[in-house]
Amino acid sequence: MDPHPSPPRFWRDPALPFVESRSALGSRACYRPHTHATYSIGVVDAGTSIFASGGRSVRLTAGALVAVPAGCVHACNPAPGGPWSYQMLHLDAAWLERTLAQAKAPPSPRHALVLHAPLAYEAFCALNRQLFSGVAATAKSAALTEFLALGAWRSGDVLALPPGTAPARLARVQALLQERYAEPLPLSTLAQAAHMAPHALVRAFRAATGLTPHAYQLDLRINAARGLLRVGDASADVAQALGFYDQSHFQNAFKQRVAATPGDYRR
Repeated sequence: MDPHPSPPRFWRDPALPFVESRSALGSRACYRPHTHATYSIGVVDAGTSIFASGGRSVRLTAGALVAVPAGCVHACNPAPGGPWSYQMLHLDAAWLERTLAQAKAPPSPRHALVLHAPLAYEAFCALNRQLFSGVAATAKSAALTEFLALGAWRSGDVLALPPGTAPARLARVQALLQERYAEPLPLSTLAQAAHMAPHALVRAFRAATGLTPHAYQLDLRINAARGLLRVGDASADVAQALGFYDQSHFQNAFKQRVAATPGDYRR
């Protein structure tokens, strides 16, 4: 029997601003290709999903673990015909690197990876149960640091999915979008920055990043929106500040990339 679907649950704590977690039960929600501003580690609890990154697709079953660097375009959706249940941990990338360095552990991988390792899955679930529990923030922080330092989440039979490298002229477009993501930037302006024809830019940008320039800009806006919602900003104010046409446009774009409404995420 399929697990009964329920809204995703989010955990955050102002005392631990470098980490956020979520869990979803019996979800059929699908994601558009997107990135995270964080380093993200997730596991599949039930069902089957398809993880896509770096031009490759991998079928995930219960117990699989994925790790996705900040800025890596990816999507993970339920296999056709069924729901899936999963958990996802989002870590501030700079905090993660400092924590690994202090533990004398190797830096985090610079590409997405997939592994099926029972010990890694069990360690992740134990950590997430503690994060969602009522124990003190100091205990949660210690458990998180121990989980990362021990490294089960990236050990064993690992499948790496390295991304492509964007040419310098496309990197200029990425930098422009990152600097001015809340502004309306016509395709002609971006094409001029790359010294390319507009249609050629769209094709090249998608091939290099997995997203069109427009989708890339929307993705940047949604990552910024998550930060504003986390500190309590109202959804309407966030939509206006980030250049969305209206509240409906913001709601739809957010849900396509976060699988939750801005209101659910803020709460």
